[in-house]
Amino acid sequence: MNRAFMKDPDDAARPEVLPERPQSPHPNYVTPSGLQRLRVQAADLAARLQEIGPSADPHERALLQRDLRWVEGRLQRAILVDPAVQAPDRVRFGMTVEVRHEDGSTEALTIVGEDEAEPGTGRISWLSPLAAALLDAGPGDEVTWQRPAGRTRLEILGVRSS
Repeated sequence: MNRAFMKDPDDAARPEVLPERPQSPHPNYVTPSGLQRLRVQAADLAARLQEIGPSADPHERALLQRDLRWVEGRLQRAILVDPAVQAPDRVRFGMTVEVRHEDGSTEALTIVGEDEAEPGTGRISWLSPLAAALLDAGPGDEVTWQRPAGRTRLEILGVRSS
């Protein structure tokens, strides 16, 4: 067999060079709970690195180190926004807004940071088109949200701190 296709036994001990996880180009606004989640995530990754030790599988170690660098970068760039100190007369970052859809159904949506977003639970990123439509609206306002399926109107029923 051609030597070019054989594995070098020394390669097994070398950690794989992994591409870095890209940081978002946007400001990293976070709620108090989002900041806490990032801190816990960093502590968990650091503990796992400590636990597996230097002789662990090089690939696993490289993955953990890369993920820890990414979380630490998110923490360094975090801009804490506390919704409790904002007036609840307008939709702002970190606040929960109650909306009525055109079909009469209602929904509570919370505007959060990129890392905190969970659309299925009503936690939407401040960068999403839906959040852009809602931001700065107040109770009684109607906003238009351009969805992939077409435009829809939402009525703002109420705004509160999360």
